[in-house]
Amino acid sequence: MKRLKSVFSPDGQTKFELEITPRQIFYRVFYNNKEIIKNSNLDIKIANLKSPKFDLKSFKTLRFDETFELPWGEDQFVRNFYTEAEFKFEKFILKVRVFNDAVAFRYEIPKNQETATIEDEFTEFNINLDSTCWQIPAFMPDRYEYNYEAIKLYDMEGSVHTPLTIKTPENLYLSIHEAALYDYGSMTIKLNGENILSSNITPLSDDTKAHVKLPFNTPWRLIMIANSAIDLTKNRVMYCLNEPPKGDFSWVETLKFIGIWWAMYVGEWTWAPGERHGATTAHAKEYIDAAVRLGIKGLLIEGWNEGWEGNWLENGVNNKFTVATPDFNLEEVASYARAKNIELVGHHETVGFVDNYEAQLKAAYNYYAANGIHYIKTGYAGSQIVINGKKEYHHSQAGVNHYQKTVELAAKKKIMLDIHEPIKGTGIERTWPNLLTREGARGQEYEGGALRPSHACYIPYTRLLAGGMDYTNGIFDITNSVKRISTTLARQAAYFVAIYSGMAMAADRPFMYEEKFPELFKFIKKVPTNFEKTVPLLGEIGDFYVVARKDRNSENWYIGGVTDQDGRTVKFNLDFLGDGIYKAHLYLDSKDAHFRDNPYGIEISQKRVKNSDTLEIYMAPGGGFAIELEKV
Repeated sequence: MKRLKSVFSPDGQTKFELEITPRQIFYRVFYNNKEIIKNSNLDIKIANLKSPKFDLKSFKTLRFDETFELPWGEDQFVRNFYTEAEFKFEKFILKVRVFNDAVAFRYEIPKNQETATIEDEFTEFNINLDSTCWQIPAFMPDRYEYNYEAIKLYDMEGSVHTPLTIKTPENLYLSIHEAALYDYGSMTIKLNGENILSSNITPLSDDTKAHVKLPFNTPWRLIMIANSAIDLTKNRVMYCLNEPPKGDFSWVETLKFIGIWWAMYVGEWTWAPGERHGATTAHAKEYIDAAVRLGIKGLLIEGWNEGWEGNWLENGVNNKFTVATPDFNLEEVASYARAKNIELVGHHETVGFVDNYEAQLKAAYNYYAANGIHYIKTGYAGSQIVINGKKEYHHSQAGVNHYQKTVELAAKKKIMLDIHEPIKGTGIERTWPNLLTREGARGQEYEGGALRPSHACYIPYTRLLAGGMDYTNGIFDITNSVKRISTTLARQAAYFVAIYSGMAMAADRPFMYEEKFPELFKFIKKVPTNFEKTVPLLGEIGDFYVVARKDRNSENWYIGGVTDQDGRTVKFNLDFLGDGIYKAHLYLDSKDAHFRDNPYGIEISQKRVKNSDTLEIYMAPGGGFAIELEKV
């Protein structure tokens, strides 16, 4: 005997259908009357719990509609509009929310005992295997830092990370992800023995998925749905599945910053102490002065503390987070920065030695707070992290809990975070707005041969569905032989719009901005780090992406576009603008620009436009463009 229950989205075009049998429950998803996810199993395995029959004890639904405000981000206001259903079984409650453009569900385990060990989760996504997906592999040494590859689902080998973006044979776009990831292993996706996409929760070193206190809610399993690739990038349901802020975060501010960083990558300076040490008191003061001249609010200083000597990737247990190198006086530098009204971005590179970091965590955060440092960039380089003496995946429950500990402690100290080698974004920034950005994909540190021009054309449709990314933009020294950049100059400005980050780094050395390309730097200086509204305009996955964003503090708009190794012309309307005249400041690839042959080919001009106008823009191979639309 089986029972069917259906839950419809508010507009009626998305349907979640649950089929209940004594031994199993299956779900299906329909969109515009088409079945997009076929019979898919739902279950979770709890240690020492004999699976009872799936007897539906109660079923109830509700309609919910609110619009909430995000303190910072790509959109100021987000509508949270869904139909919710609660299916109560003896083993767990299945909570389902059906949005117009997404379906989400989670398992809610009641308190029938104090604690539970989750041995496995059996969540399936039975999608046509002839679909194309864009994926990066999971359980690999470089975490999320791989090039995206397009494959057919039937060719999937091993596990892949989410967001997993998929194009079905019917030209529908889906992305499988999760939201509100707390105290649980990150979900990866694999083909199971039945050749169905299935969850594969990142395990702990004891091969279980999680040890939890009851009652417990798993993260939301999220399926975003769109009719086009560009529409998929509008989806904000991930934030809707997270709770409102816990406490007062009115002190949180986004930031644009420069850094003692890229000079080390191109070999001018070193992280480790020595004759070419980058993080000296003298260098820091020079950079603070440069930030003032450039009109940039923040400065990142890497390599300031003890622990960078020798093979730092293996010696991370020696890192000290309250002890500076002999040639760096943190108190003096912090005082100098305060006097110049510059925010310092502190740096904690743990190299994955979490035990060592947690032993110093409170003291390290207190040290920064006492010196008026309100921003920290953390790092977890290394293939795994060491917690309680055991090697764990960054994405395991142990890793997730450590990252959360840093976010919550930072909030207590009124510190904002930029996390590198992070756990992926699942929308917790809504609850913890002091988490301003994270890495979680290949950024420009991989330039010099490991990044293709197409990379930045994949991540808006994949990685960026999980939230903002510190891509380390604004490298103007494109032809440096140590780190040859595979972009045009105009594209470096475009990144500040195309790749959103609550902490945006202008990553090159100051002289490249002041002496070499001051006109282009004007755009970088003016482009906001906080937007009222985002309007994705055009794009195809891996080919190109064009987006417009409105400043929260003015009537000005900013447009950024990037393309792959192929040049192309894009044409779009300006109907998103308000009434009146705008002065358009255009930073475009020249007709002969090319990421290899002529990366510095750029045309800078101005013109007046209005909302009835259309722009036609050429992007060179490996190029892009940036536009400021200034309300007259």
